[in-house]
Amino acid sequence: MIEISREAYAQLVGAALDAYPYEACGLIAGPPAAGGGAGDKAPIYYPCTNVAESARVYTIDPKDHLRAEMDADDRDFEINGVVHSHTHSEPYPSPTDVAAAPDPSWHYVIVSLKREAPEVRSYRIVDGHITEEPIAIV
Repeated sequence: MIEISREAYAQLVGAALDAYPYEACGLIAGPPAAGGGAGDKAPIYYPCTNVAESARVYTIDPKDHLRAEMDADDRDFEINGVVHSHTHSEPYPSPTDVAAAPDPSWHYVIVSLKREAPEVRSYRIVDGHITEEPIAIV
């Protein structure tokens, strides 16, 4: 399960709506897990520029990624996931999303704008295997 703060959740949904018709992207961060690795709490959302400027793929601006890493480090947090939107498809990782999944400990949050109201889902992607996980808004 991933726990996303109400503020971060509102920001990531808002970023998806604001970026339309392009895919939005961003990073989430929180305290590291007790035994090391990415934690399961995301009180912070870092909106990032999609340098691909595409409705089908996203590429996080490396400068935005670096700024997010530095800010998270200053808070004793770590980046523990990536968020992006799907403008016309289900909130499920595409083959491109799976191939680009950089860290098996990360949470992969997708905001779908396919229907009238945004739908948000989160996944773990490990060795190409996709597992949906619950989202708690706290």
